[in-house]
Amino acid sequence: MENAAFRPFETALPADDALNVLRSALSGADDGEIFAERRKSEALVFDDGRLRSASYDASEGFGLRAINGEVAGYAHSTDVSMAALKRASETARLAVGDGGGTLADAPSATNRKLYTDEDPIGAMPFAVKIETLREIDAFARDLDQRVVQVSAVLAASLQEVEILRADGVLVRDVRPMTRLNVSVIVEQDGRRESGSAGGGGRVGLDGLVNPADWQAKAREALRIALVNLDAVPTPAGVMEVALGPGWPGILLHEAIGHGLEGDFNRKGSSAFAGLMGQRIAAKGVTVLDDGTIPDRRGSITIDDEGTPSQATTLIEDGILVGYMQDRQNARLMGVNPTGNGRRQSYAHAPMPRMTNTYMTGGNADPADLVADIKDGIWAVGFGGGQVDITNGKFVFSCTEAYRVVNGKVGAPVKGATLIGDGATALHQIRALGNDMSLDPGMGNCGKAGQWVPVGVGQPTVLMDGLTVGGAAA
Repeated sequence: MENAAFRPFETALPADDALNVLRSALSGADDGEIFAERRKSEALVFDDGRLRSASYDASEGFGLRAINGEVAGYAHSTDVSMAALKRASETARLAVGDGGGTLADAPSATNRKLYTDEDPIGAMPFAVKIETLREIDAFARDLDQRVVQVSAVLAASLQEVEILRADGVLVRDVRPMTRLNVSVIVEQDGRRESGSAGGGGRVGLDGLVNPADWQAKAREALRIALVNLDAVPTPAGVMEVALGPGWPGILLHEAIGHGLEGDFNRKGSSAFAGLMGQRIAAKGVTVLDDGTIPDRRGSITIDDEGTPSQATTLIEDGILVGYMQDRQNARLMGVNPTGNGRRQSYAHAPMPRMTNTYMTGGNADPADLVADIKDGIWAVGFGGGQVDITNGKFVFSCTEAYRVVNGKVGAPVKGATLIGDGATALHQIRALGNDMSLDPGMGNCGKAGQWVPVGVGQPTVLMDGLTVGGAAA
């Protein structure tokens, strides 16, 4: 029965009975729903020449939410039964109190299909996955005699959701996800450095186990590790910085994207609160959040409230024109939801979250932007970072960066961190390359203890006056 479609409102929670319970819970409320979910995931880790771990997880449950004004009641259960649903409705109902609300209209319907609904876990034999990981390990070691360790992770999941509203509207989405990561450690003259590469999306595993795909990832991981072998300490100071295309958009996501989510702006806690219609970035800077890009990691046919995803322009030619909204915050701010109500699982209430957030490209040749640097660094890869949403201040570490003086690319640098704040950084953008690209499909975003998959992207970006942290010059 595990391979049968997840249809809780035909089985454990008969639609008519569940609808009556939901309507009772939402009497006098502004909004709410039952969110039912089944999820399964598999992760295989091949490390140091052997299968280190193989994990498989499966879960299902539901959450019931009732909203009245700014207050939301939420109850969830792993027991998908009418008895559990009735208990959840009594708990969530407490947020409605005496009521007084008017139930919001249902989200618009969509027949759009952005990704396959096939199960990526069961579609491929387990033995094929193990053999692929074994081949990756052997291939990476044969690439260079300096490789001393190889790690490869192959992961897949399938999430099935059904959302029932009090007006009887029932929507469904089936969301696959796959990812392959390859990491290598190299050693030379007693010095060890690492590099990694990976990617995936809402696709099957076929493409990821294709040798052309994983060999490219292994070569890229090795290239980064070898670059780091030659890296010198980073000089510290205020410098010009060129950010590479694609994955470096994670800085845009963290330093700016979170500040453009509706809840932070409604509550006035964002650095961008109250600035709608004003210039918040240099001319030419346009930023979108787009959940409709086929097969991308951050894409969703519908969000976790049932609203179809869309492409939302946040910044247009430097002017703030939009926020990302879920249904509750959109209603309280007097605007339309944008399909950004997302949740980690049935055990979490939705909130405004990013999908695929990116900056559009410009007209400049990327090589010309790097050549225009008088004194700075060219940051190609990024690792982790920290951001304060209230003021936009960020600190990000670079995994691949190069010193640039008078337009000449010099040695790679190690230990570089970029320090600044999103609001100021947006104004310091000097030029944009014509090479906008999205990341390879490996991003996860955390907010209020919840994690969801996301995508990022940007062109090469030339910026003035960022603080670069590193070793003293």
